[in-house]
Amino acid sequence: MNSTTGWLTRITQAPSQCGGRPCIRGMPIRVTHILEMLAENLSVTEILEDFPDWELADIRACLLFAARRTEFPRLTA
Repeated sequence: MNSTTGWLTRITQAPSQCGGRPCIRGMPIRVTHILEMLAENLSVTEILEDFPDWELADIRACLLFAARRTEFPRLTA
């Protein structure tokens, strides 16, 4: 996927899946799972080798999703 906005289409949310938490492509793989693996210093290559159903764009979508969720309005004095 070329567009970063397109990556976000990989993130799905449904009340009946994973308790309504954001998942990857409708699979029972929560965005937080991927982010936690990256935080634990697993490389993208290691993650993709361990989980062959996942794609690089899935990991990028998770990172973009997290980045957009931490965007706060700028405070000015």
